[in-house]
Amino acid sequence: MTSTLGLYHPGDSLLHRAPAGLKLAALVAAGVATIWVRTPAAVAAYLVLALVGLVATHAPVRSVARQLRPVALFAVVIAVFQVLVNGPERAFVVVGLLVGLVLLATVVTLTTRTTALVDVVVRAAAPLRRLGVDPERLGLLLALGIRAVPVVVGLASDVRDAQRARGLTSRPSAFAVPLIVRSLRHADRVGEALAARGLDD
Repeated sequence: MTSTLGLYHPGDSLLHRAPAGLKLAALVAAGVATIWVRTPAAVAAYLVLALVGLVATHAPVRSVARQLRPVALFAVVIAVFQVLVNGPERAFVVVGLLVGLVLLATVVTLTTRTTALVDVVVRAAAPLRRLGVDPERLGLLLALGIRAVPVVVGLASDVRDAQRARGLTSRPSAFAVPLIVRSLRHADRVGEALAARGLDD
């Protein structure tokens, strides 16, 4: 059973047992490595590595699809643009790296509890306290950002269902406008809740 965030999937794999800090560091390293990944063959190897990691999580396909769905349309748009402007080869490199990073990030979120990720960020940001940065607030920001992903996906699903019920599937504005309005309302409610707890500054 996944967490209430719809991200973490409990398990006993090697990836699940690995420290959260190590997984985050590996994800950052993988992101930096994309600077040197320039050829289709290298991108293909990058994608294979990400897919192997995803399979190693033993997460249900449904959980994986739920996390990848939001980026799918974005990737298609980028692919079309890159094909038209720079050609198919460059499109594969750009979109392949994007998808690979998303897959690796998905591996981390599927095998790491949100609280563990937040704890790592808070500990890593501790030295910044001397510069006036509050590590606990930074951790709260991260937690809210992670929580916002499944919330927005859920709102998008609700809007899409309402759109289909009204026969407005061919109108992008009938989807975008309600989604933006609902997202802003949710943000207002979160802001009010934080203010009520003395976190309004």
